[in-house]
Amino acid sequence: MAWFTKTKVSTEASEKRTLGKGLFRRCDGCGQTFKAEEFRASWEVCPGCERHYPLPAELWLELLLDEGTWVEEDAQLEAVDPLGFVDAKPYGKRLVETRTKTGAKDAILTGGGKLAGRDVRLGVFVFRFMGGSMGSVVGERIARMFERGAELGQPVILLSASGGARMQEGALSLMQMAKTVAALGRLREARQPFLSVLLDPTTGGVAASYALLGDVNVAEPGALIGFAGPRVIEQTIRQTLPEGFQRAEFLVQHGMVDRIAKRTEMRATLAQLLSHLGG
Repeated sequence: MAWFTKTKVSTEASEKRTLGKGLFRRCDGCGQTFKAEEFRASWEVCPGCERHYPLPAELWLELLLDEGTWVEEDAQLEAVDPLGFVDAKPYGKRLVETRTKTGAKDAILTGGGKLAGRDVRLGVFVFRFMGGSMGSVVGERIARMFERGAELGQPVILLSASGGARMQEGALSLMQMAKTVAALGRLREARQPFLSVLLDPTTGGVAASYALLGDVNVAEPGALIGFAGPRVIEQTIRQTLPEGFQRAEFLVQHGMVDRIAKRTEMRATLAQLLSHLGG
């Protein structure tokens, strides 16, 4: 009977683990365990050490905008495979599978809404879609958002979380760097503010184009921001980088980022900045 008893105990333990799955979460920062609902209530910020975990783009809309004011634009745009690119799988197939898996059409949401009663154009990267990479559709939607801001006389807020340009589109994705910056220039000519919010991570072609060109650059605590990652830089220059290199706090100290805002304070911070800038 010993083998039977042992199996029964093992089954009961497994059932307990299954029942508890999803109810609790352990923070990688402080090591404490909290109820999963506590993370959700704090917008994916650890209740103990305030470590910021990724927040889905859809929840950013809920956090920042006045209820019921969001209107998405350019949702009909979808990426294609102009180069017939193949790595582990054809790019066209990867797009279809990613859309099905994530429920998103591409790596950004753009549109309009109200923030504390002010009309704004808002963009939020969808990092779960191919690492928030900027391809032709992402670049086009950003450019159109800047141009609408100029046309309508409204400020633009853009939350970036990206690994950079989308390699599967080659030079076409790199062209989005110039296109987005040119469109931003038209917003500047219309004298409308651009608030750039840098999430973790903001890297590659996104960091090297519009993302660090905000009238005010705001970052979340601990966000990784830069063109190449620290490990790549160390391997290239064969030197050890300073502690915290390319993190938001380091960049504030060195003048590349203007302000750090906790997630729970982001809405109030952006509203205050728009008020100061006349948006």
